[in-house]
Amino acid sequence: MSMIPLHSHRFSKRDLVYRGRLRQRRAIFGLVTILSILGLLGLMASALSPGGLEAIDWVLIALFATTLPWTVIGFWNAVIGLAIMRTARDATALVAGDLKGLNSKAPITAKTAILSCIRNEDPVRVMRNLEVMIENLVATGSADRFEAYVLSDTNWDDLIAEEEAAVSRLKAHWAGRFSITYRRRSENSGFKAGNIRDFLERWGDDHDFALVLDADSYMSAETILRLIRVMQANPNLGILQSLIAGLPATSPFARVFQFGMRLGMRSYTIGSAWWQGDCGPYWGHNAAIRIKPFKQHCDLPKLPGNGPLGGDVLSHDQVEAVLMRRAGYQVRVIPVDGGSYEENPPNLMEFMRRDLRWCQGNMQYGRLIGLPGLKLLSRVQLVLAMLMFIGSLAWMSFIFAAGIALPHLGTGIAPLPGLTLMATILTMIFAPKFATIIDVLVRKDLARAFGGRLRMALSSIIDILFSMLLAPIMAVAHSIFIIGLFFGRRMGWPAQRRSAHTVGWGEAAVRLWPQTLFGAAGLTWFYNLSPELILPSLPVLVGPLIAVLFAVATSVEPWGRRTLTAGLWRTPEETAPSADLRELGLPALAVRAGDDRRPALITAGKPAEDVSRAA
Repeated sequence: MSMIPLHSHRFSKRDLVYRGRLRQRRAIFGLVTILSILGLLGLMASALSPGGLEAIDWVLIALFATTLPWTVIGFWNAVIGLAIMRTARDATALVAGDLKGLNSKAPITAKTAILSCIRNEDPVRVMRNLEVMIENLVATGSADRFEAYVLSDTNWDDLIAEEEAAVSRLKAHWAGRFSITYRRRSENSGFKAGNIRDFLERWGDDHDFALVLDADSYMSAETILRLIRVMQANPNLGILQSLIAGLPATSPFARVFQFGMRLGMRSYTIGSAWWQGDCGPYWGHNAAIRIKPFKQHCDLPKLPGNGPLGGDVLSHDQVEAVLMRRAGYQVRVIPVDGGSYEENPPNLMEFMRRDLRWCQGNMQYGRLIGLPGLKLLSRVQLVLAMLMFIGSLAWMSFIFAAGIALPHLGTGIAPLPGLTLMATILTMIFAPKFATIIDVLVRKDLARAFGGRLRMALSSIIDILFSMLLAPIMAVAHSIFIIGLFFGRRMGWPAQRRSAHTVGWGEAAVRLWPQTLFGAAGLTWFYNLSPELILPSLPVLVGPLIAVLFAVATSVEPWGRRTLTAGLWRTPEETAPSADLRELGLPALAVRAGDDRRPALITAGKPAEDVSRAA
C-alpha cells in the first residue's frame, strides 16, 4: 500500500474557486463548533460553580466535554442544512454543484461492476433485489455497460445449495442479455473488505467502476446511472456515496427508526456536505468506487495482535475513504433523497447486534489515526467515529459520577445555568430531526408525501420519544461492550435476521438485564437522595428501566401493520411507491395497498423469507 499520493491533479479554474470556497466553509464551521463547545463547557462550569469547583466537578466537566463533539457538529450540520433547504432552489446543486454530470443525460461509456456482497443471507431476498435492478437497467438501454457479481462468503451448508440455485435461475433468465458472475469463498478472510479485495484481484482490471451493495441494498436505475455519469465526468472522484433511506417495513421498530433517520439524515447530510466537500463519507454500500485507485491505495492494513482490536478491520468503509483521500482522490456524497435503499434492523436485538459490530470496528481506528500522509480532516473523522461510541461511555460515566457527587455538592447546582444547559443540549441533540420536520411541515407537497401535516407531527412526536428511550438503552450496551473489549470480548461479523419477527420475553431479559438494573438502581439512588431528582433523571433512566418491554413491544409485526394502515411514520415511498419498488414485493407496500399478493420473480423458487440465523 503506497504511503505517497500518486494521483496527478488537473484542476480547472472552477475547481480552484470551489476549493477556495470549501476552505472558507471549513474554517467557519470549525470556528462555530469550537466556540459552541467552549460555551457549553462554560455553562457546565457555571452550573457547578456554587461553592467552587472541586476535583469531582472537573471530572464531570471532562466527561461532558467528551460527549460534545458529535452533539455540536450534528447541531450545526442541521442549522446549515435547514438554511440551505429553505433558501436554495436546489440544495443538491448548492452543496455539490461542482460535480460535473450531476444532472446530465450523457451516455454511459464506462464499464461498471455491480457487487452484491452476501454472507449467510436468504438468497431469494438478495436475488429479488438484484433481479429488479437488472430489469430496470436493461430497460434504460445501458445494460451492456454493466455486469453483476454475486460475491458470496456463505459457509452454512443448508444455504449454499439454495444460493447456487437462486443464482443459476437468475443467470439462466438473463443469459445473453446481462452478464452475471457468481463466486463463493470458503473463508470469510478480511470480512466484506476482503470479499471486495478478492473481486479486485480477479476481475477489477476489467472494469472502470464498481457499485458496492450490501445484501439488503436496492438502488433504482436512475440513481445508479446518476452515480456513474458523475464518476465519468470527474476523473478526480474516487468514491461517490448516495444518500440511503430505509425500505418500507412492517416491523414497528424498523418503521419508527427509519422514519426518524429519514428526518435526521436529510438536513444533516446537506449540512455536512456543505463543509466536508471532497472529504465526505463512505458508508460501505450503495456507492460507486473508481476501481484503479481503490485497488492501488485502499487495501486495508492488518492490525497487530490477536485481541478484539487487532487483525482485520471490521469498519472498513471510513478507512477506505481516508486512504482514497490520501491518494489524492475525492470522496463525495450526493444528498439526493430517494432511489437508494437498505433494510433497517427489524427489532432492538438486531439493531444492537449491528451497532456493537460497528462499535468494535470503530474502536480499531485508534491504531490507524497515525497512518502517514492522512489529511487533517481525515484524522478528525476517524477520531469522531470513535467518539460516536466513546461518547456513550462518557455519558454513562457522567451519570454515575453525578450520582456519586450530588450528596457532596454542598450548595448544589446553579438553577439558571443548569436549566439553560439542559434545554440547549436537548435542542442540539434533536436539531437534525427538527430541521427536516420544519422543512416538511412548511412544504405542502412534502407534508403530503409523509402522510399529511397532522400524521407527520404525531409521527415526529412519537419518534422523538422513541429516540429518548432508545439512546440510553444503547449507551448502556456500548459502555459495557467497550469495557469488555479490554477483557477480550469481540463481536465479529454475525449474520443478520432481516425479516420482522417478535422478540421473546426471555431473549429480551437475557440481553437487556444490565439496562434494567441500571435504570432501577439509578432511580432508587436518586429517589433516596431527593424525590425531586426523579423528574430530571427520567430521560436517562426510564428507557433502560423498561428496555425489555421496549424490545418486545416494538418487535410485534401486527402492530407495525396497523401503523401502516393508520399512516404513522409514513415515508414518501409508502405514499407513492415507484414502479420498481412495487416489483420488489415488499410486504409493507402490500399492506399499504390492501393487497398481500406479490409479483412472481424469476429467482423465487419459493416465497422470500428470512433464513439467516444470527450468531
